[in-house]
Amino acid sequence: MGKVTIIGIDLAKNVFQVHGAAADGSVVFRKKLTRPQFARFMAEQPPCLVVMEACASAHHWAREMSRHGHKVRLIAPHYVKPFIKRQKNDAADAEAICEAVTRPTMRFVDLKSDEQLDMQSLHRARDRLVGERTTLINQLRAILLERGIVMAKGRRKLELRLDQLLAGEVAISRRIRQLVEDMRAQWRALDERIGAFDAEFVAIAREDAATKLLATIPGVGPLNATAFVASVGRAETFGRGRDLAAWLGLVPRQMTTGGRPKLLGISKRGNGYLRRMLIHGARAALPSLAKGRTLLGEWLRGLLARTHINTAVVALAAKMARIIWAVLRSGRPFQVEAMPSAG
Repeated sequence: MGKVTIIGIDLAKNVFQVHGAAADGSVVFRKKLTRPQFARFMAEQPPCLVVMEACASAHHWAREMSRHGHKVRLIAPHYVKPFIKRQKNDAADAEAICEAVTRPTMRFVDLKSDEQLDMQSLHRARDRLVGERTTLINQLRAILLERGIVMAKGRRKLELRLDQLLAGEVAISRRIRQLVEDMRAQWRALDERIGAFDAEFVAIAREDAATKLLATIPGVGPLNATAFVASVGRAETFGRGRDLAAWLGLVPRQMTTGGRPKLLGISKRGNGYLRRMLIHGARAALPSLAKGRTLLGEWLRGLLARTHINTAVVALAAKMARIIWAVLRSGRPFQVEAMPSAG
């Protein structure tokens, strides 16, 4: 039996599947361990390469393995799937993880710090509240529409009109009126909780050096800045700005065969939350940027002249992703380049 050099772990809540492989790929051991057994077993193993899928609890166990002297690699689950040779089960998953890490072109997920994980948790909590508020507003509109009350588009317009209706007489039953008032109170409570998160992000953005640098980019506010720092850190995982844009799903999807390239819409792969936030920021910044006498403004004006505004917004978001990568890697603030003077 050879010496174990790679340990692939299929993570779970209570029962872990562990696959040990030698340098030549031969199997050294296959074990199914409970949580306490797994912790003891890994502490007793000599330092080697430990590989896990980047899923729930992966960062926790990666830090634990690092304390025991192991070198840890995290792989996105969809990169492991092609290496499963037979029907999917825990043992096959652990073996596939071991094989995937040996590929020279394999891409890995950076191990995040506790601060980054905390920030990501705050953003996910805020995003959940925003989703709850959207669901509540849509249900409120439907209730009123069934009673012949049509509300204008836009959250603020609905808010003002609803307050006016509740202040006067509304042609609805007493019970439904109570329901609408209760939903309006829930809406206010959600606004307050979301506002508290926003204020916290603003305070963090004022203190953190990396978020201060990102704030110099048009369209990148406290939400975008803190979210990107939490997700990509110093962006060292990406070799160039386009790689970050591709990871966010902001580059064209390819359907190339027979040497004939065909580019479709954006791929929409990767982190959907960051992509959505970046597109919102680009939409807000586009009008002012397009008016500026800068190289970026000239590029946007030419883009708007030949394509739809939504396409221009996504193109600006992709360019912003590249700028974010450059700012994080260089540690220098973004500066808009003015157009060269004629003559």
